[in-house]
Amino acid sequence: MTKTWDCIIVGGGAAGLSAALVLGRARRSTLVLDAGGQSNRAAHGIGGMLGADGRPPADYYAAGRAELTAYPAVAVRDGEVVRGERIEGGDGEAGEARFALELADGTRETARRVLLATGMDYRRPELDGIEQRWGRTVFHCPFCHGWEVRERPLAVLDRGASGVHRATLLRAWSDDVTLLANGPAELSDEEAALLRGAGVTVEERPVAGLVGPGEELTAVRFADGAERPCGGLLVPVTLHQRSPLAVQLGAALHAPNPLTDEAIEVDPQYNASVPGLHSAGDAAGVMPSVANAVAAGNFAAAMVVGGLMSDRVAGAAEAAAPG
Repeated sequence: MTKTWDCIIVGGGAAGLSAALVLGRARRSTLVLDAGGQSNRAAHGIGGMLGADGRPPADYYAAGRAELTAYPAVAVRDGEVVRGERIEGGDGEAGEARFALELADGTRETARRVLLATGMDYRRPELDGIEQRWGRTVFHCPFCHGWEVRERPLAVLDRGASGVHRATLLRAWSDDVTLLANGPAELSDEEAALLRGAGVTVEERPVAGLVGPGEELTAVRFADGAERPCGGLLVPVTLHQRSPLAVQLGAALHAPNPLTDEAIEVDPQYNASVPGLHSAGDAAGVMPSVANAVAAGNFAAAMVVGGLMSDRVAGAAEAAAPG
């Protein structure tokens, strides 16, 4: 007979492993399905995570998996979920499962609840030299990476209001910050005044590429061949769903915003629009960081446990009712 899990967590990053820990400690049968590819694996270390500051992401995930082995209710499996469906008529505790998930190897798993912690793809600007420096000297979050490039000449590749915001924020880590507009800066008089007041230089020449050995960044090269010293580059990214599973299961997505085009819509308890479906971490539009993902996974799992126990009590009460 096929096992029906209390909860299947899709994704073994910070949010997914954090959720599995809470579920395991609550003795809920939990399967973590991890396709790998967490977005921060390119980084040398996790920035700003208490107890894990500077720890390589791969080591952090391995340690999280190791912690889960203490909880018999939790299983972790490498594998990609390629399809999913919600099964109508499930009654939660005793009857038919609410969800069925199919893996790339053809196996099929069923669960009463599903928590999507699939993460997001970070789509960054196309620029020669970004790939080998991504997550190191080129980054999207100064709180995660700013300390490592502090006091160097820094730059922001952006324009308009968002460029002003990023450039003035980056001044926390350096007194030498340049806004690389890569063309017309598109600044209002007020925005231009803010940059002048913050001591941020505005550069409108088209950017052609990045200069420096390996993953290090020493300068930005312009289309005219000139270079400007630069030891760290902040760039905007847009986040896109890594997995089609949310859409397959009928979950509503947020309207596009400057950070993401397609985050899963959740309520304050991390419930998605489909009963029994939850989401946490980047996939649900949580501000990207390991610390935020851990917190979201923890809270979402507590809500899953509460829902499972409510289902059990309601089912027992219905079964015991006269007639």
